[in-house]
Amino acid sequence: MDAVSSPCPSTPQWNYDRPFLTGQFHQESKGHSVDIGLESEKPIGCYNASVQELIVIDDLLSALVGIEGRYISINRVGGNDDSFIFNVDGSMDLALQESSKRIFPLCKSYLIINQFVESRSQFKSGLVNHAFAAALRALLLDYQAMVAQLEHQFRLGRLSIQGLWFYCQPMMGSMQALSTVIRKASASNFVGSAVLNLLQSQAKIMAGNYLVRSLLEKMIESANSAYLGILERWVYEGVIDDPHDEFFIAENKSLQKESLTEDYDAMYWRQRYSLKDDIPSFLANSAETILTTGKSLNVMRECGHTVQVPALENSKLMNFGSNDHYLECIKSAYDFASGELLNLMKDKYDLIGKLRSIKHYLLLDQGDFLVHFMDIARDELDKTPNEISVEKLQSLLDLALRSTAAAADPLHEDVTCSVDTGSLLKRLSILKDLQTGGGGGGGESVSEADVLEEEPLITGMETFSVNYKVQWPLSLVISRKALTKYQLIFRFLFHCKHVHRQLCAAWQLHQGARARDMHGTAISTSSILCRNMLKFINSLLHYLTFEVLEPNWHVMHNKLENAKSIDEVIQYHDFFMEKCLKECSLLSPILLKKFEKLKLVCLQYASATQWLMSSIEAPDSNSSFDDLDSSSLENVKVLKLRKSSKKPNSPTDESTVIECVLKFEREFSSELESLRPILSSRAQAEPYLTHLAQLILGVGMDHHM
Repeated sequence: MDAVSSPCPSTPQWNYDRPFLTGQFHQESKGHSVDIGLESEKPIGCYNASVQELIVIDDLLSALVGIEGRYISINRVGGNDDSFIFNVDGSMDLALQESSKRIFPLCKSYLIINQFVESRSQFKSGLVNHAFAAALRALLLDYQAMVAQLEHQFRLGRLSIQGLWFYCQPMMGSMQALSTVIRKASASNFVGSAVLNLLQSQAKIMAGNYLVRSLLEKMIESANSAYLGILERWVYEGVIDDPHDEFFIAENKSLQKESLTEDYDAMYWRQRYSLKDDIPSFLANSAETILTTGKSLNVMRECGHTVQVPALENSKLMNFGSNDHYLECIKSAYDFASGELLNLMKDKYDLIGKLRSIKHYLLLDQGDFLVHFMDIARDELDKTPNEISVEKLQSLLDLALRSTAAAADPLHEDVTCSVDTGSLLKRLSILKDLQTGGGGGGGESVSEADVLEEEPLITGMETFSVNYKVQWPLSLVISRKALTKYQLIFRFLFHCKHVHRQLCAAWQLHQGARARDMHGTAISTSSILCRNMLKFINSLLHYLTFEVLEPNWHVMHNKLENAKSIDEVIQYHDFFMEKCLKECSLLSPILLKKFEKLKLVCLQYASATQWLMSSIEAPDSNSSFDDLDSSSLENVKVLKLRKSSKKPNSPTDESTVIECVLKFEREFSSELESLRPILSSRAQAEPYLTHLAQLILGVGMDHHM
């Protein structure tokens, strides 16, 4: 179990009904005066100075332990539990009055401290207050022993009013310093860390008074002992034993580890255990280390891997002192817990191997299975997302994996397929945390018009993706959010591969025409355009794979090999994903929309190529290009290269075919030219775009040759 808690029993009612057992009797209102002698009703001024001094000393000895005397009364101010006024008989000798008033602050401090001890000894006050109250009670016992010794001297006739003042002075500063702390703690009802911080700050204030500072440091050590007991169980066992909710680490039991693989916004590692605001000042610099230590132990416990940090006798956190030895113990526990968890994930659960497998299948590092899959799943992927059978796609994907080199990979069974219902732009618009204006955009966003523009035309080629099964505890690193980012890159790469295949098929048609000795302006023009489109898509794929994914992967892999904690692993992996998304232009809606438009033009041209080549061979084809406009170009996209057209027998009007090819050429060149200023301007702020600009901006120049 991760936390230990128990209900706090209530304080018995008799503890309130019998104030003489709790030291609260001085606060009770007096219904009548108890006569202790006939002379007690006389004003003190009726006696001579020497007798008055004896009476005042006797009353002061009682006041020092919170008991009213015959001529010294104790009254609360405004009903406040920590505000008292000491009054003396007005007929008392003025010198004695002044001497008494000098001792009253000590009497008042005793009352405040004693009342705090009684109130904070209740169960609900928390372990730190219990420990602090126990230390104060021990101090009050010494104080009461001092008062008893003074009373003994008074009974022997050896104590004067000046002697009483002399003996009280050493305790005056310490008691007043403690009463100041107690006033502040009571006013704000401090518990746990707040009490420790208050004691620490007061000790710093009294740094010039060695005796007072030493006393406060003892109080701090006593109060810390309870807190360090909670801390010790956390850093050595990963258990929050905090029945009074005083510890600075909070547990959110509603967050379960299963959410990591289901919820995109799951924050299990960061929010299952989190830091509170009230952290003890002496632990402030080590708070994150302490948090990570316990979290690591809890993850291993969730894995069924029971482990406890080895603690030697001299490594006990309970041995708190001013030499900061406890910090060394915390650091040692952190190193052990982090190392154990990291070794567990790397060795037993093969984290690096899992990431490498994801790279093969989602980043298309080894795409031989993809070629086979695209061949056998083409009919299904040409359907709209709502018409696609995910079960059929999954069986075809399994067949492709088993029929290629991927079959040798034992992790290939973790690969599954998925089909989104919207375009890549729409998916990015939903993931708000990704709208960071990447690519030098500075706060770009995808408008609804941009998203809806492509919705009616999308097929499975645009929405297909693969998923990957990740089990606990690897889901800490490869969470649902991380997999979603991998899928975004996969969809972009997959569609680029699809465009490349379609253009290659179109290029083969041109080569076939050349083999049949078919020459002419139409074929040459179309061939140049096809070559330029292939250059573009090849340059884009080269940039994505060799300029972005591979270099960043190797950087991350080297960092993971040298990582010291799971926090570093998560940080390096998240940075890798963010950097890849950014450099692939997926975080820049303007660039992404341009690339999608260019790919769309390439697909339209590739789909129209078979009809164009058939028309060159036969002019009487049922497909005429005289009235080919922008709307018909949109419809051309859904045509299939594998479909054969009817072959007419008469010559064709070559000028009509040339005009059709030029329409595609103008649209492709226009989109490519519009990309030039965007890349050129952004390359100055984002250096990685320089490579993309160099690769792509040279495309489309062949027709000038």
